[in-house]
Order: sequence, then structure tokens, then C-alpha cells
Amino acid sequence: MKILDLHHVSLAVNDVEEAKNFYGTLLGFPELKRPDFDFPGAWYQVGNSQLHLIENRQAETLRYKDNIDSRDGHFAIRVVDYYQTVEFLESKGIEIIQKPHSKSGFAQIFCMDPSNNLIEFNVDQKDLTEKE
Repeated sequence: MKILDLHHVSLAVNDVEEAKNFYGTLLGFPELKRPDFDFPGAWYQVGNSQLHLIENRQAETLRYKDNIDSRDGHFAIRVVDYYQTVEFLESKGIEIIQKPHSKSGFAQIFCMDPSNNLIEFNVDQKDLTEKE
């Protein structure tokens, strides 16, 4: 097997309209045309990959905790500038946890979508520029 790339991540959400507001309006991810499935959802472009949202209130992958716990399952998005991303997320009123000196080697920012799915935004720590 020869891997080319990660194509998409699929997440269950409680309310697709609420999720679309978070990912499309707040985060500004470009929405993609989605096939006419017989269930609600939305697709977004995230760099070279895609995010597929599926409304499914009975999904076994939904988190019911309403706190940000970086040890729970999540997907990560590489960003260009750590502090610009912090400022952007805070300007949208999104609760975050910052871990600029994580043992992982990544400067990490964690947040949750309205269905409590965890998202990590990161840069390589060697690319972390001190906030002026």
C-alpha cells in the first residue's frame, strides 16, 4: 500500500446548521458541493484535505463532555502563525486552550465545535515566533 495523502476526516454533529455556522462562518472554511445524500451534512475544504460533517445525534463518536481535553480524539490542522490563530479564534469568541510548549513538539491550540468535537491547530515549535 502506498499512501498519497489524508483525503478527509468525517465527524458526527448534533445539528448541521449549527456546525455550518461554526466551520463555515466562524472558521471560514470553504464549503464544497456535497452529493445529495438522504441525510443532512456538509463538506469543507481544509488545506489539501476535506472535512465531512454528518448530522447523526446517535453517533457513537459524539463526545458528551463539554470541556476541552487534548487527550480525547481530535483532528489537527497545521497553521502558518500560532499567535495570529489564537487572536483569530478569540476574536470569534471560541474558547481555546493553548499549549505552545507541548511535549509533542507542536505549539498547539485546542478548541471544540458546537457538538464538542475537538480540533487542534498547530505549528512546529521551531516555527513558533514569540508574540510581539
